[in-house]
Amino acid sequence: MHYPLLFNPGVIGALDIANRIVMAPMTRARTAQPEDAPRDLMAIYYAQRAQAGLIVSEATQISAQGKGYSFTPGIYTNAQIAGWRIVTDAVHAAGGRIFCQLWHVGRMSHASLHEDGMPVAPSAIAPDAKVWIVGEDGVGQMLDCPTPRALTQADIQAIIRDYRQAALNAMEAGFDGVEIHGANGYLIDQFLRATANQRDDDYGGSLDKRIRFVQEVARTVCDAIGSHRVGIRLSPFITQRGMDDPEAPAAILTAAKTFDELGMAYIHLAEADWDDAPPVPDSFRRQLREVFSGAVIVAGNYNADKANAILKAGHADYVAFGRMFLANPDLPYRLQHNLELNAITDPSTLFGGDAAGYTDYPAYSGAA
Repeated sequence: MHYPLLFNPGVIGALDIANRIVMAPMTRARTAQPEDAPRDLMAIYYAQRAQAGLIVSEATQISAQGKGYSFTPGIYTNAQIAGWRIVTDAVHAAGGRIFCQLWHVGRMSHASLHEDGMPVAPSAIAPDAKVWIVGEDGVGQMLDCPTPRALTQADIQAIIRDYRQAALNAMEAGFDGVEIHGANGYLIDQFLRATANQRDDDYGGSLDKRIRFVQEVARTVCDAIGSHRVGIRLSPFITQRGMDDPEAPAAILTAAKTFDELGMAYIHLAEADWDDAPPVPDSFRRQLREVFSGAVIVAGNYNADKANAILKAGHADYVAFGRMFLANPDLPYRLQHNLELNAITDPSTLFGGDAAGYTDYPAYSGAA
């Protein structure tokens, strides 16, 4: 067997996991419109990839307010819950495990998605970023994010309730658990960083106040569905989208103590994978292990060799693969047998569209 460490069984929360390969969350924008509800094609896509030890769904907004891109799925209406049930049933029938990634984009949104034209954020600071929006002509393009409206404390409490309800909805939809999206410059990450959070109340200012929002979200979600069903994704070293805050790693390590006290299933590190990204220092990885006893998942342009190395070093328990899963529905089989990988043939099919570039990539001939 090639890369045996990748194929050791494991445990996440109370779930037995067949291998150490996680399918990373990846936005694909294939929902039924206008409901933003999952459809049968998405069930085929996820079931094709059920060889992963764990699938983390594409980012899924917890409310209409939490939406930032066209055609992304929600988990707050009956139609969306029913659509996701078709997906989870298909994954389970294929022997897989799947968590729902709960998402509120905060300021990473566009005026066209909000009645007043204003996304929300900890502070009224525009990100230096764009989001993918499909116009009335049916063509998607990257558009600038506007200046958001600063959340009131009443708004914050309402969003925390939205996270709780979304977690309950995910259980109703048949997911095995949820992953709170606290990474990549979205709402939770915005609260964590002084570059985006310039509040002077209980949710901003000092490091301890900036982590309060994520602590409260984690507590309410764990209370709703059980901490063994809850993970969180974090990106300590991201610098894009106006998020370059040298205190961010310390904030995340401090918050991780709360996640450990709650007994959360895992922390998923989104390690930046663009060319000039800072590497994640081993010192941070060791510190995280000291304060958090659950599983650690890492993601960020890993190949099989890098994945095997980080597992061997003990810095991670699972490795998430993103791009490689797009074109290789049977990626674990291919890695296990050191087989050639498909390449992405047409980048224009990554977001939106139909089966092309989504469910039509072939499994290896003879793969189980």
